[in-house]
Amino acid sequence: IMFVDFTLKITPELIIDAQGNEKKSLVGHLGTHFDVMNKEFPLEYLRLPSVIFNVHNKQEIQFNDIDFSQIKEGMFVGFATGFIENVGYGNKEYFTQHPQLSNELIEKLIAKRVAIIGIDCAGIRRGKEHTPIDQYCADHNVFVIENLCNLQTFLHSKDHMTCYINTYPVHYSDMTGLPCRVVAEV
Repeated sequence: IMFVDFTLKITPELIIDAQGNEKKSLVGHLGTHFDVMNKEFPLEYLRLPSVIFNVHNKQEIQFNDIDFSQIKEGMFVGFATGFIENVGYGNKEYFTQHPQLSNELIEKLIAKRVAIIGIDCAGIRRGKEHTPIDQYCADHNVFVIENLCNLQTFLHSKDHMTCYINTYPVHYSDMTGLPCRVVAEV
């Protein structure tokens, strides 16, 4: 087994850039984190079977863009857009122009009862839709992890990969975001 870290490494420069371009980039929402909203992270979600889809160069990721038959209940479902590597974390473009999942795809993931949706950009929806969709997912026991990195390097030309993903959130209380470490077993 090889362990691969999908967590964004935080540096003082990244903190300055992020806080200058996104008001929520404080302790709970800086770097790789859960948008946990008003929920508690279940310990059963620490190690999950996962599928990561290669959706490079897609601006709006549709249901038809992935092989939905690979998704099972209780999984970590990741989306490798390549955006964090191409644009860099923390600048204005990163927070405002990132790819997003279509509402149909989000609804189908919730209906499938996945545990975690992970993405290598600032969120699964942009702008005014960001926070409400995170809350909607949390209300359905689906957590969103944002700002993953290195997903593309393990997909190469494949359309998806499966592995186990371990997620370790910081044990904060009453916060909308929880920093976390995300490590794949490949």
